[in-house]
Amino acid sequence: PGAPRAGIRGRAGGWRLAVPALAVGVAACSAGLPSPGTEQGEEIAGLWRVFVGAAILVGGTVVALIAWSVLRYRGRGDTPPADFREHVPLEILYTAVPVLIVAALFALTVRTERAVDALPPRPAVTVHVTGFTWQWRFEYVGMGVAIVGTPQASPEMVLPAGERVRFVLTSDDVIHAFYVPGFLFKRDAIPGRVNVFEVVAPSPGTWPGRCAEFCGLGHAAMTFTVRVVPRAEFEAWLRAAGGGGP
Repeated sequence: PGAPRAGIRGRAGGWRLAVPALAVGVAACSAGLPSPGTEQGEEIAGLWRVFVGAAILVGGTVVALIAWSVLRYRGRGDTPPADFREHVPLEILYTAVPVLIVAALFALTVRTERAVDALPPRPAVTVHVTGFTWQWRFEYVGMGVAIVGTPQASPEMVLPAGERVRFVLTSDDVIHAFYVPGFLFKRDAIPGRVNVFEVVAPSPGTWPGRCAEFCGLGHAAMTFTVRVVPRAEFEAWLRAAGGGGP
């Protein structure tokens, strides 16, 4: 009789170890996330952390329950394993819990999408972004500055730190995709259609961008750079670029 009790204590110890292990797994996945360069990117990263954490917890719970069932209800010697035909409360529980998890993740996704796609009035800067084969054109509305890329020189977009910037995105010819990996954001540039979105980059920095939609032979050349600078440096850049300022 002593041996089975020792086995049960060992399995209980396994459960105590499983909980910290799941917590460490969630923390490790969160630590591997890129550092978003915008407030909108932070919203997306936060949602990603929730999804990864939920996946680890659900997956770990399922594996742990399978292992516990195999060990707890296995046959021993000539004694047949336990036989259960129904357990209504348990069946309701394992049906309701996944539904609640999916509903919660759906609600969080809707909230994040609304935050990312929000367009408050009067942005500090508005940039018309136009994709063409095979480069980009950035026009600063009301500031007299237009930056056009060439196959030999990728354009650089300069933005003020901590201020809301609105992008008005379209294409002159085929479908392109405006993608800044460091912003955790991508939006298609479609001929005849205008996509509008906004970002706030709180801290200075430089992020590479590229077209993420295969658009033809020169697709690989459609790169650009986004440089976020303090307001005073941004105004100096406008003057140097020939603009009259806002």
